[in-house]
Amino acid sequence: MSSIEYVASVEKVTEVQLQGFFVGWPNPPAPATHLRLLGCSDYVVLAIDAVTGRVVGFITAISDGVLSAYIPLLEVLPDYQGQGIGEELVRRMLARLRDLYMVDLLCDPDLQPFYARAGMRPATGMLLRNYDRQAGRL
Repeated sequence: MSSIEYVASVEKVTEVQLQGFFVGWPNPPAPATHLRLLGCSDYVVLAIDAVTGRVVGFITAISDGVLSAYIPLLEVLPDYQGQGIGEELVRRMLARLRDLYMVDLLCDPDLQPFYARAGMRPATGMLLRNYDRQAGRL
């Protein structure tokens, strides 16, 4: 098992470190777009394999900085899943957002128990997905 380091900045991250994410997405963002979305997020926590330097997981949040935040993305590379990395990313992000009134995210019902372990509750919501734009803006 690799030694994982957690960082809250993309300052030293390169596109090369971001290979392999968005598994199963029909139109995944390219690593350059992935790096841009990390850099444009209000909050980010990365899990980095200390041996290889590869980013193996990440979580992002966008926020008004006053009352609310939304967590749009959490991913851990398939080879690193089942090691508690996702749980640690969520724990660290929720700790960073603990002074806000509401922290929301959308997930499939089968993922609700995962987030419930972090203290979140199921809710009803609405969404719109433009899959033809899934790769991100140029």
